[in-house]
Formats: sequence, C-alpha cells, structure tokens
Amino acid sequence: MRQNPSFTLGDPAELKRLVRENPWATFVSAPSTGLVASHYPVLLDETRDELSLLAHVGRPDEQLHELGEHELLVIVQGPHGYISSGWYDEKPAVPTWNFIAAHFSGVPEILSDVENLDVLERLVDHFEDELPSPRRMRGTLHDSEYAERIASGTVGLRLTPTKVVAKQKMSQNRPDHIVEAIMSELGGDGPYASAGLLREMRIVHDRRRAAR
Repeated sequence: MRQNPSFTLGDPAELKRLVRENPWATFVSAPSTGLVASHYPVLLDETRDELSLLAHVGRPDEQLHELGEHELLVIVQGPHGYISSGWYDEKPAVPTWNFIAAHFSGVPEILSDVENLDVLERLVDHFEDELPSPRRMRGTLHDSEYAERIASGTVGLRLTPTKVVAKQKMSQNRPDHIVEAIMSELGGDGPYASAGLLREMRIVHDRRRAAR
C-alpha cells in the first residue's frame, strides 16, 4: 500500500481500535507454491503491551501458507466508501474513496495445542459477549469435549508485526467546508451514505481540530 504522509495512521491506540472493531482479516503469504490468501478473524493479544495479533487457520491452510517459514501479511480494513466530487465546491475535482486499513507483516509464531485452544475460547468469548445469552465454547461438558476435538483441525498463531503500514484516508487534504459537506452526505439517506465511515471521519477531524 502506497503511503502518504497526510493519511498515515501511526497511533498504536488507533491501530488497536481498528483491529478490535474490524476483526475479519485477510492473510496473504508467498510460499513456494505461489501467492495464497485466506480470511480469518483476529484478536489483539491483550496480555502484551506491543501490538500483537492472535488468530488461527483451519487445516490444511497452515501448509498452504507454510506458516512460520516466512512473512505473513495480515490486512485489516475498516469502514470505506465512495466520495463524490459532487459533494465538493465548484472548483475542479475528481471523486475519491475514503478508507482506513492496516497491513501487519512478520513471521508468525505457531502456538501450541493448549495455546490454540485458549485463543479459540477467547475468540468465541469476544463475539458471544455481545449477545444477551452468550454460549461459551466450554460452557458445558459436552460443548467443551466437542471444542477440544474440533480444535485439532486448526492451527493457532501469534503475529507480532515487524512492519506496519497503515492508512486513514478521511479527506484530511480538504478544507473544513468540504469536509462538513462530505460528512453531511455520509450521514444522509443517499446511495453512498455510511454511518461507519462518517464515524471514522468525525474521529479524525475532531482530533485535527483539537490539535490546532
């Protein structure tokens, strides 16, 4: 991903928020057989101060990616959407796409069976916590026994990235009156309205205004 100083996302807290709120990630690697991409949920390893991702893959994806033998790229993407030049003023302009995304790369650590089961349990808890009646992975004896059997079909990993390239493109290069017009359209009822993208734009521009 080409970096642009105006849109660089380097705040560790914001990178962690991106992962927490958008846990469905793309895994990309270049093993000896050629490019491979897979899609899995990721969690932050909240036991560590540095940014570290926990995940798992289903067998035989660990062989396809040759996990642990070379770099793995994990792509996390947040809200994104089309920005029409019709939302700008009368000056010449072209449309664009606003987005937030991060590329985390490094050689992943392969977890033990016990660690993998723990990660799977954390993953289930992370999503079940939002439900009125959460069903835990090991909430009953039968569920626990089933989870321990099914876990053998997965391989856990931890990725502490050695390289992070992240971009938060939210019209930072536009004057305030155009930013306000864009946010008004995103909060409206048009075909490109997006509550998620509107929230991200507010976060970015509220911070920028506070820093002035």
